[in-house]
Amino acid sequence: MMAMTQPARKNRRKNWPIGRVRLWTQVGFAVVFLTPWVAAAGRVCGPVFHCYSCPLASFLCPLGLIASFSALHLFPFMAVGTLVLVGAAFGSMVCGWACPFGFLQDLIGRVPTPKFHLPPWTGYTRYVVLAGLVIAIPYFFGEGSPLFFCRLCPAGTLEAALPNAAAQVLTGAPVTGPGAVKLVILVLLAAAMFIKRRPWCRLFCPLGGVFALFNRFSLVHLRFDPHGCNECDMCRTRCPYGVYLDRSPNTLNCIRCLECTSCDAIAWHLWGRPGVLGTPAPGTAVSSSTRQGSDDVARAKPTSAAQD
Repeated sequence: MMAMTQPARKNRRKNWPIGRVRLWTQVGFAVVFLTPWVAAAGRVCGPVFHCYSCPLASFLCPLGLIASFSALHLFPFMAVGTLVLVGAAFGSMVCGWACPFGFLQDLIGRVPTPKFHLPPWTGYTRYVVLAGLVIAIPYFFGEGSPLFFCRLCPAGTLEAALPNAAAQVLTGAPVTGPGAVKLVILVLLAAAMFIKRRPWCRLFCPLGGVFALFNRFSLVHLRFDPHGCNECDMCRTRCPYGVYLDRSPNTLNCIRCLECTSCDAIAWHLWGRPGVLGTPAPGTAVSSSTRQGSDDVARAKPTSAAQD
């Protein structure tokens, strides 16, 4: 009898609705970041990709702050401090659970169109955008440069330029809409969302690139148990972003949506303690040495594509 009831108990614990919990969490954070609910919040830096010029903005954009301070040749202590504190705590989980622009891409990604995956190395283009458009261009050429990050930002076009232009049309004021370059970038990005999940996050988002650097040592992290792996490939097929968590559980390209934790061999941990959603049932707990063990399994598996 015990042999019959133990699997059922395990399945009940493994069937937590991770996707549903994540969806409603994203809705909640969208309300927070898209509602000017605190008058003083406009002077506080937020940890997500969201344009401060949006009529509904509650917090400052960290990328806009860094770019503006770089143009002034000043160090953005508030923005960098916010990113370090949040990144050290959650890593890329901020992107997967809290970012409103990521939430928009997830919603469009639900449209049933053929999706394709990109090679893992394409994620490094985010650091080119960070070093070039957010730091170097503002530092050497100022905010007036046509390559200044905020002049190309798709979030600024969608959340600020277009709503402001619509308000000007409705009030009869002179219309100062977004330029052709910004519109083209937004249209191309919107089209890409139908054929690639989170194309902005994967290819261009400097903020996601910063948070990804914390994935390997943030308080919230993933662990892979090589002894619990039966090579069913569930961790790969469940990942909507084409990341092989069995090879590198804290890779730069993971946004920690936690879909992979449906597999008994992968679990998310907070400060060394296993979390609740999607964690393995009793008897399949992950040991503290699994990060090293995952490297051994990675070497034993086929290496048709490399993870960072």
